[in-house]
Amino acid sequence: MPFGEILSMAFQNIRSNMLRSVLTLLIIAFGIMALVGILTAIDAIAYSLNDNFSGLGANSFSIDRKWEAVRSSRSGRRQKIGDPIKFNQAMEFKESFEFPAKVSVSFYASSLATVKAGSKKTNPNIGMVGVDDHYFEVKGMDIAHGRNFSLAEVLDGHAKAVIGMDIVQSLFKNKPEKALNQVISVGNQRYRVIGVLASKGASMGNSSDRAVYAPLTNVRAQYGNENTSYDLIVAVQNALDMDAAKSEATGLFRQIRGLRPAQAEDFEIFTSDGLVAILKENTTTLRLATIAIGLMTLLGAAIGLMNIMLVSVTERTREIGIYKALGATRRNILIQFLAEAVVICQIGGITGIFLGILVGNIVTPLLGGSFLIPWGWMLLGLTLCMVVGVVSGFYPAMKASRLDPIEALRYE
Repeated sequence: MPFGEILSMAFQNIRSNMLRSVLTLLIIAFGIMALVGILTAIDAIAYSLNDNFSGLGANSFSIDRKWEAVRSSRSGRRQKIGDPIKFNQAMEFKESFEFPAKVSVSFYASSLATVKAGSKKTNPNIGMVGVDDHYFEVKGMDIAHGRNFSLAEVLDGHAKAVIGMDIVQSLFKNKPEKALNQVISVGNQRYRVIGVLASKGASMGNSSDRAVYAPLTNVRAQYGNENTSYDLIVAVQNALDMDAAKSEATGLFRQIRGLRPAQAEDFEIFTSDGLVAILKENTTTLRLATIAIGLMTLLGAAIGLMNIMLVSVTERTREIGIYKALGATRRNILIQFLAEAVVICQIGGITGIFLGILVGNIVTPLLGGSFLIPWGWMLLGLTLCMVVGVVSGFYPAMKASRLDPIEALRYE
């Protein structure tokens, strides 16, 4: 029997039992939707985090105070935070680090700032960042219009600013050239715009397009306090020197922090590849757990499909007898029922994949990412549907193929 005719008969039988087929299809669709949706959401989060970490650059590492989990006798695990990196410590490191590298000191002061220009103002969701003259180069951020801060402007704390494209769009009608040399207000402080950053997009809700960058000394005077921790980023000239640079930075910063030889570091060094490795390890565990849960859901769908196929075999016993009387072989009957099970599963799988992509991508705009089409998870969903269809349909198909044609024709 030609394969096209087998498929045609499978669709006819599905249509003749539409309600039953739709209910079975929906069970499979919701199982695949949950599987693909969660995996897509995990990928969206992973890609956004990856973009965020890669902002350090391939040849860069950052120094931050240490965060570690410690066990408490009463309340289980809690976070122990190292002492903040003080301004004088950060500046001493920058001045004393003699390795062939560029060091940037910065301070993320606020994420709830409001920027005003004339009668217009932004929503209170703008980042305010204090930076030095190396910050944009170390972070791999390009200035599309205007210029960077000079060393004198940073040291003297001039009231000048470099702004992101979202602010230009809100306050200057999306015309960067009109923003240059204009005066903006952040809180009670006025700044003259000297540069506009090239659009870079958002990752994990943080966007360089939605931020104001001003000289570190100025921002420190406005927002700094004794608990402020400053960020250090080091960009080496040669990626092969990363290990040597980290070793030298560790030794120098231990000395600056006044740590004794036996004391553990109260700071941590992060590299973009190290952070991405941690991310991959954690998301791999999440993916495996999601697949395991999805497989359990599909197991229930497989049992339901097998039950429905067995009922179908019983209802169509006389029809099977007629097929055999007309010359259909066991193989023809077996393939016919297997095809029906696989077709139901694949229609359910395609429906579930479509819904899963939509559900999974709901989280993507929240993270500032782009719409994600998970081709790998789509293939996994279709493969699982094929396996479920074959496993669920095999026993009913075997039962149908082994029916005695005489007894089948006499079945009422």
